[in-house]
Amino acid sequence: MRKTDTLQDNRDIIIELKQKDSHFATIFDEHTQLDQQINRLEKDVVKHASRDEEIEQMKRRKLYLKDEIYKIIDKNKINTYA
Repeated sequence: MRKTDTLQDNRDIIIELKQKDSHFATIFDEHTQLDQQINRLEKDVVKHASRDEEIEQMKRRKLYLKDEIYKIIDKNKINTYA
């Protein structure tokens, strides 16, 4: 995968993986939920100020999940085109 590939660029393979790989579906859904929670908290200035550490932990978890998602996508691409 190119470094500039995005989740949107891999939409078709993500749809396929979500249907056939329950682990992928689980981590992808968790990544999506974290993204939504982080965005919601960062927009609420009052909550954001009191939850900085929690937000940072969520961001670290989200990044870890993103790395796992891309590893699975890459592996699937190699297996599909090998």
